[in-house]
Amino acid sequence: MTDNNTHPARWMIYGANGYTGELIARAAVKQGLRPLLAGRSPEKVQKLAQELGTDAVAFSLDNATQAAAAINGCSIVLNCAGPFSATAEPMMKACLQAKSHYLDITGEIAVFELAQSLHQQAKTAGIVICPGVGFDVIPTDCVAAALKAALPDATHLALGFDSRSGFSPGTAKTSVEGLAQGGKIRRDGKIVSVPLAYKIRRIDFGDGEKEAMTIPWGDVSTAYHTTGIPDIEVFIPGSPAMIANAKRANYFRRLLGIRWVQNLIKARIEKTVKGPDEAKRATMPTYVWGEATNARGERKTARIRTANGYSLTITGSLAVVNYLLQQQPEGGAYTPARLISPELVSQLPESGEMQIS
Repeated sequence: MTDNNTHPARWMIYGANGYTGELIARAAVKQGLRPLLAGRSPEKVQKLAQELGTDAVAFSLDNATQAAAAINGCSIVLNCAGPFSATAEPMMKACLQAKSHYLDITGEIAVFELAQSLHQQAKTAGIVICPGVGFDVIPTDCVAAALKAALPDATHLALGFDSRSGFSPGTAKTSVEGLAQGGKIRRDGKIVSVPLAYKIRRIDFGDGEKEAMTIPWGDVSTAYHTTGIPDIEVFIPGSPAMIANAKRANYFRRLLGIRWVQNLIKARIEKTVKGPDEAKRATMPTYVWGEATNARGERKTARIRTANGYSLTITGSLAVVNYLLQQQPEGGAYTPARLISPELVSQLPESGEMQIS
């Protein structure tokens, strides 16, 4: 990193008191790392920091200059405070001011596109901006990169995953926001809006063939920046009832976009949704799939079995943190597979080998 006299081991987890942020903080300390824990609530972050024997700081992201002052001296900020529609932009701007690398665990298309728009500023500042260093989007991004290598002239890319890990409160809130915005795919290199459950097809993600539907997932942005493939869709399996409900939601998603309706649903989520515990996470692997086709109709398919999405978010985000603590890549906006390599997912605990046929 340029002209940044930070101690390489000083780095921050923002949103450390959230469900996933706390899991990452605990795992980091077990690895011998000493992250500075941060968030909006002084009581919550200080309590966790005291328990883990590390330092804490509390600040909001309402003022980018104040946030930059709070992160000054940190070589990396790992943002775990979702929904990232509210936190990513102010924290990215604070990181540009403080010359700190920016990472997060988002799956939000708009955040990935924002990161790419800041590429030149990040390059000038000598910092890496790499959102999506968790389950969103490490496994699918690595699958996309591997398929591009296997079929360099691919024109169409379909990606997907079969996961049963349930939602944390932050993920559930993000999903509510996503429903209001409808479906998204990439067509001819451009992100376009489509209805929810726009396309239905049968897919074997690695655990038997299942009915699947398109979803507005982060790879609609990131896979394009990783591969350059112009047409991209992302799928998840769904029961007939789930697919029917998604299609039905198209009729009232404008209602979901009204702020007070969103706030009502999010308040309900805050009270009722709890993320899966360690025992539950351990019994829930994820199956990740991808398919690339070219203009001649040639096809390559990739599959990999990984840890549960939350477990992979812990190990994946810390793998990227450790990489940046040891390496000095050129500044700019990255996707995980471009920052490290398509082999990143295979190197994480509980991952199998990627199979390409």
